[in-house]
Amino acid sequence: MRYTLQVQYIGKNYAGSQIQFENGREIETPTIQGELEKALCKLKIGGFPAENKIRQVRTVFSGRTDRGVNSVGQVIHFDTDKSIVASKFVYQLNEILPKDISVSDLKSVDDSFHAQKSAKRRYYRYVFVNRKYKNAFDGDLMRVKFDINIERMNKALSYILGEHDFSSFKSSGTLNPSKVCFIEKAVAMRDGDKVIIDIVGNRFLYNMIRTIVGTLLEIEGHNRSADHMLEVLKACDRRKAGQTVSPYGLTLMKVEY
Repeated sequence: MRYTLQVQYIGKNYAGSQIQFENGREIETPTIQGELEKALCKLKIGGFPAENKIRQVRTVFSGRTDRGVNSVGQVIHFDTDKSIVASKFVYQLNEILPKDISVSDLKSVDDSFHAQKSAKRRYYRYVFVNRKYKNAFDGDLMRVKFDINIERMNKALSYILGEHDFSSFKSSGTLNPSKVCFIEKAVAMRDGDKVIIDIVGNRFLYNMIRTIVGTLLEIEGHNRSADHMLEVLKACDRRKAGQTVSPYGLTLMKVEY
């Protein structure tokens, strides 16, 4: 039987969502997937105790999130030969998981469902503080001291809408050879002294959103025309884009199927 779960996490203490491997061996570093699979083993979903190093429950994520990135809507699936009572299972799993990871919305799905391959769109949000002075409650959010022109930022974001080659915004760590993505929505708004950037697309490259935000800040910081975003996009050259900004303001909000 196949089940899905929504997973919420604060990514600060983890090396990303996915278990990492080097030379075919799992790297001993904390990840969301690693903690989730250990917790599932404790519930004996795969029929094996937690101390067994070969975990018999494998989770599949809707997509990889980097070190420090948060989630309120990550979706995973896993297979088991045991029938699960949703309310009891979710409660027990949350009691086992670390305090910065939680799960919700357990559902039984058809075996053809795939958390990653069945996803149609992914919704991300990036938030940063726009003020000169720090505040004790800013947490880990990036603070931008210069004034942000929201109208110009939205003009720049309009150039990435639609289907494009996003090579200019990819990190060297991108494994997938396809650099083409379809962006359905990209909009910036202000909420007090915070700037919120929402981007919805069918897929995203490694560090793509953080590099788009970095390019927006380069436009704002140097008072450039919004058209600079189009120039960077067309160049298909990572050297033309802005810096990859901090991961701490980035959250995976929702995955739709």
